[in-house]
Amino acid sequence: MDKVSTKKSHPDEMPVLTLRDMVSPLFRKKRVVLLTFLAIFLAATVVAWGWANNRYVSTMQVVVGRERSEPTVSPQASAALQETNKTVSTDDVASEVALLQGQDMYREVAQSCKLTDGGASFWDRFDFRSPEVKRAAALEGATKALAGTIKVEAQKLSHVIDLRYGSSSPETAACVLQTLGKLYLAKHLRLQRPAGAFDFFAQETEKYERALAESESHLADFSRTEGIAAPDVVRTDMAQELVQAYANLYHARQAIAADTQRIENIKAQMAVTPARSSTAEASISANILLDQLHSTLLAAQLKRTQLLLKYDPSFPLVKEVEDEIAQTKEAIASAETAKYVNKTTDRDTTFEYLRQDEARTKADLASEVATATAVENTIHSMQSEMVSLDVKAVKHAELLREAKANEANYLLYLDKREQERTSDALDRSRIADVAIAVPAYVPVLPAHNPNFVMFAGFFIAAIGGVVAGYLAELVDPSFRTADEVAEILNIPVLASVPRKAA
Repeated sequence: MDKVSTKKSHPDEMPVLTLRDMVSPLFRKKRVVLLTFLAIFLAATVVAWGWANNRYVSTMQVVVGRERSEPTVSPQASAALQETNKTVSTDDVASEVALLQGQDMYREVAQSCKLTDGGASFWDRFDFRSPEVKRAAALEGATKALAGTIKVEAQKLSHVIDLRYGSSSPETAACVLQTLGKLYLAKHLRLQRPAGAFDFFAQETEKYERALAESESHLADFSRTEGIAAPDVVRTDMAQELVQAYANLYHARQAIAADTQRIENIKAQMAVTPARSSTAEASISANILLDQLHSTLLAAQLKRTQLLLKYDPSFPLVKEVEDEIAQTKEAIASAETAKYVNKTTDRDTTFEYLRQDEARTKADLASEVATATAVENTIHSMQSEMVSLDVKAVKHAELLREAKANEANYLLYLDKREQERTSDALDRSRIADVAIAVPAYVPVLPAHNPNFVMFAGFFIAAIGGVVAGYLAELVDPSFRTADEVAEILNIPVLASVPRKAA
């Protein structure tokens, strides 16, 4: 009673909430708390080992970009690359997401991964439709279930698309995403690339390969039948020889004219040149007489000199010697004037040179005339051969031009075919603007750890039991303490009997 009166003496005072007050409702509703805890923990255990332990999730990532340029189909040997300045927008990513959610691909995935082989159910016994209709209905149901199970989400602020699929079989989970990736790339390839480009270039390559072989065969037949391999080259060489032949002909004609004029000049010179001429003229004097007279003169002069040493110049002996000297000198002078001339004649050298030159010039003239005649005949023959070579060269050039055109077309389409082959090979894993960044794989571990699920279930069960105990306490209308009676009914409590367990 003192406690009650104390509370009433202070009606505005806030009650003090102790730990006992907080825990006591849980002890009062411990059955509710325990049942709730056990129910939630049991459900978590079932979920952990019945669902989480058998739930395998496979993932795949698709990136959208503009990384590889696509060659344009053109007749040039080097194809120009398409400009890829366009940036990837959210609409492009949304389009790829919509493309990945196509029902046609899901239907093929369901067939490939055998999602319809679930066995007969209880309700199938009451289905009297034909097997074809049952299979179509099962496929349609598997397709819809697959569409609702596969998660296709585009990451924010990126060009990456995440795909997730969970199944009780890890192989099935991986098969679904791997098949979906292949079908997606194939579908994207059909939409992005021209259909039948590789087949077209392969057909054109074979066509021009046959045309090239036929052209080469015609060229070989031409060389064999005409007996000449390169008439154009032969014609060019013969044209040079023909020019040289004309030059030789003009040179021969000039030589003929020069030799003719030279013969006429030689004949004119020979007409005024004697056939013979004096070759030697010897003058013979009285040499012996002169020698004797000189000796006599010398002896007389010596004698005179000796006499002058002894005698006067008027001495008779001296006079006699001087007369002898004078006579000897006169005899010498007379002997010197008496000369004998001996002349020798022979063929004139100029005349002989002119005669030999004439003979040599006539021989050269005959040779030049023969040369000019032969050169003229050669020129006529070469001109005829040139005409024939012109015809052959035109035909050979036509065959060669056809072969080169076929070769150029063959190489062009061969290069185009290899470009398409390379593009197709690249497009198996990377299509111009999309790529499988992270391929799907067979998961080894389940998506959720059952121990973690049980651990989380334990905490959730504990929290749920506490919440259930407080809720049960809240909805319970009975009085639990004497203070509640005094507070709610506003009457004093005289006595209280504690509840005892039976």
